[in-house]
Amino acid sequence: MRFMIFLFAVMLSSASLQAAVVEEKLTLPNKLGTAVMYHDDAATKPAPAVVVVHEWWGLNDYARQRAKQFAEAGYTAIAVDMYGTGKSATHPKDAMSFMNAALAEPEKMNARFDAALAILRKQSSVNGDKLFAIGYCFGGAVVLNQARRGLDLAGVASFHGSLGTDMKVEPGTIKAKVLVATGGADTMVPAKQVAGFVEEMTAAEVNFELLSFPGVMHSFTNPGSTAVGKKYDMPLAYDAHADQVSWAALMSMLAK
Repeated sequence: MRFMIFLFAVMLSSASLQAAVVEEKLTLPNKLGTAVMYHDDAATKPAPAVVVVHEWWGLNDYARQRAKQFAEAGYTAIAVDMYGTGKSATHPKDAMSFMNAALAEPEKMNARFDAALAILRKQSSVNGDKLFAIGYCFGGAVVLNQARRGLDLAGVASFHGSLGTDMKVEPGTIKAKVLVATGGADTMVPAKQVAGFVEEMTAAEVNFELLSFPGVMHSFTNPGSTAVGKKYDMPLAYDAHADQVSWAALMSMLAK
């Protein structure tokens, strides 16, 4: 009987741990679209929070899973749909179309990002002085541009994201610490673009960290990228080492 009671207690404890992460679907104001928020319902004090911006595929399961990982680590996270339509692509042509449409309306993307930040600031589980943003591929470029806008962010992180920009950033504009993880064999983010980014950050006197992984290709954090690359003959490939090291660097930034 004692064993059965112990086993039941363990099962209850395990169930409570699994139920700790809460998913909440959100509608952004002013018809800007949707987002999904994740938080740990066992959190007892305000902690850093993160806006997650998806790859060019859209707000799919991968982007939501990344946001959920933050909640599992004790942070609140919002995965925001930068396309604002609920669309997600599985074919590169559709992804390109969705991305170009969003890039043609940068004001709307900024408004979606601002709306996500505003939602985070209202949460009792969030420390409003420690707001971060991370993005993958297309999303990496988006979050870097939010930092270039001079938003009051503690940090931004770009994973295999485009690093080029037409924005002129003056010293003191970027308040956030910047983390960039890129692949040394990423033809979509060539070495010349990486060098230009380093020059830009240095001239703007930004506190930044660059992780460049030799031989690593585009979309190295996404476990599904290798299959997609083969299917559509694209230079994409998952790399477990680069994924783990870059994620650890991000966790370190949030902890500090």
